Amino acid sequence: MIVLTGGGTGGHLAVVSAVKEALNAKGIKPFFIGSENGQDRAWFGKDPGFIDRIFLPSRGVMNRRGVGKLFSLFNTARLVLRSRKSLSTLGVKAVFSVGGYAAAPAAIAAASLKIPLVIHEQNAVCGALNRRLKPFCKAFYSSFDPLSPCKDYPVKRVFFDKARVRSKINAVIFLGGSQGADAINKFAMSVAPILADRGVKIIHQCGRAGFEEARNFYEENAIKADVFDFDPNIVDRLTQADFAIARAGAGTLFELTANGLPALFVPYPLAAGNHQMANAKYLSEKELGWCVEESRLSPEALYNVLPADLTDISEQLAKEIRYGGAIVIADCLATLKKARK
Repeated sequence: MIVLTGGGTGGHLAVVSAVKEALNAKGIKPFFIGSENGQDRAWFGKDPGFIDRIFLPSRGVMNRRGVGKLFSLFNTARLVLRSRKSLSTLGVKAVFSVGGYAAAPAAIAAASLKIPLVIHEQNAVCGALNRRLKPFCKAFYSSFDPLSPCKDYPVKRVFFDKARVRSKINAVIFLGGSQGADAINKFAMSVAPILADRGVKIIHQCGRAGFEEARNFYEENAIKADVFDFDPNIVDRLTQADFAIARAGAGTLFELTANGLPALFVPYPLAAGNHQMANAKYLSEKELGWCVEESRLSPEALYNVLPADLTDISEQLAKEIRYGGAIVIADCLATLKKARK
């Protein structure tokens, strides 16, 4: 039995999903251990690619203080003991962790039971759990780590299959994520009149909370726009776009890269360790994208890019990542064996 663990956010869950699909292609259905308090159940509650799943009442620790932090630490310790029992009962031979609070119980339990642990770190700044467990794992994967055995991010094949080279900007997509991003939503509405006047198609993912406001704005201003809150097949809309304005979560960054879609990244300023800024700089410092702090976001940041010929950047982006990162991880998991006591 192979266990995949971690979640809470779409970035973590997308990696779990990609590795799950790679294991399924080998005829292996893994077990999933996630959290009740994130998006985990919505993603995998009925996913037939898993043999079964457990959702634990896990909570974050890092951003809590005082009694709240003590409670979270106690809760994590309790769930580690519960996970130890589950892993032993299932006869698990390997655990794959993507980090974050949702992964803590099963990942720590695996390390304590000497079950082979494989870790994938999504971001340029290593998360607290992954950093602490790295000395105990059998393999550590990261697209930002020069020592990683595979630097290709686990992106689903469809993003590669639907990739194309962009040159002129005829369509712009604003990506606020499934939960939306208020700063990006406001930015989209501020530049929409100019984009519409220039004949540029507007595609706007505004999240559930911002959907009504965004839809009303475009209707009241008679601006044609493809406005939606969330799309599980976002790649179809990415393929229509020539340029993106997005947060800089690693999953989004590498999905855009795999699709050859240049972007202006607006890192979430409260991300742990400011990791989104580090992610965005990975491409902007190679001149394969643009990056602007949320506090400095202005229409000029986009207008200055609109006349640019994106052909070279789009072609180079496609060379930054190859398909197969999830397959490499799945191969590793399938060959690991639990050490004998």
